[in-house]
Amino acid sequence: MKGNGRKTGKTICFIVGASPCSGFEGGYFAPEEGDYIIAADGGLKYLEEAGIEPDMVVGDFDTLGYKPEHENLVCLQREKDWTDTFVAMEKGMELGYENFVFYGCLGGKLEHTIANLQHLVWLSQRGLSGWMTDGRCWLTAISGGGAKSGRLTFPTRKQGMVSVFCMGDKAEGVTLSGLKYGLEDGKLTGSFPLGVSNEFIGERAEISVRKGTLLVVTEK
Repeated sequence: MKGNGRKTGKTICFIVGASPCSGFEGGYFAPEEGDYIIAADGGLKYLEEAGIEPDMVVGDFDTLGYKPEHENLVCLQREKDWTDTFVAMEKGMELGYENFVFYGCLGGKLEHTIANLQHLVWLSQRGLSGWMTDGRCWLTAISGGGAKSGRLTFPTRKQGMVSVFCMGDKAEGVTLSGLKYGLEDGKLTGSFPLGVSNEFIGERAEISVRKGTLLVVTEK
């Protein structure tokens, strides 16, 4: 389903990368009216295999191996300071999208996975929403600063594991409530994984940070 390229309410810009891609099965990839789909280089093959037509194709196409034919094609140089996925993200922002969901951006080359996690941080620190999935888990980042606290809530029906990591030197004013292991106005650092392997317990859960950025990983 092709989007109309106009951001309305909670519309989503989907970005599909070239890493091993799961999540198209089971309805997890379900664009709606107003959503927009961008293939980042080799991510085009996953969309083609799923019979999904992207609204835009972006890349230097070193992974895909050829220059595809598409009515909305953005060709990049191979030598550059930004990734194909980051450019795809920028194109979505230029169209007015504030909510991004990434597929095919975890696994594969480790350096690209780390870069993509930094993309989540980049979005979060600018007040934008980004979620990333490999079909097994979902990742997002939340940031706090000044008078604004980053906050993420989960309904009582949410089950499974959740991990919270500091993305940076330190994260202050960290609160974890409604989880098996709680924390009130605590501090996490980038050098010790204190927040790994927490659990939902059937209560409304909330994760928040007053200063700094957290990476949150949940089971799908």
